[in-house]
Amino acid sequence: MTSIIKKLDKQTGVTYVYESESYWDKEKKQPRSKRKLIGKIDEQTGEIVPTGGRKGRKRNELTQIPQTACTDGNALKALCAEQAEELCRKEEEISALKKQILELTLSVSEYKRRLLKIEELSRL
Repeated sequence: MTSIIKKLDKQTGVTYVYESESYWDKEKKQPRSKRKLIGKIDEQTGEIVPTGGRKGRKRNELTQIPQTACTDGNALKALCAEQAEELCRKEEEISALKKQILELTLSVSEYKRRLLKIEELSRL
């Protein structure tokens, strides 16, 4: 069964509209519902305004390049080179951490082996 749900976000004061579908959860033996965001209600007109359905900042805000870099080709190249250097540093750091994990794993194995030997000797 499908129904429309209105939910007020108390922090922002925006009322969101969801499409809710009820179903029976066999494992928990309880009714459950799935909600899908339709949009939000426009305060002035009272109409439902469709939204992207994602919380937080929009994707273009996350990956936006500074305007000055877009107009200047040299600045864009410098930005790319800086990002490439950062990527290399991160890859080196990851390699070092993987090596450290391997060394720690080997030393833990060695300690376990020694502990087992001590337990064997203590039983004698």
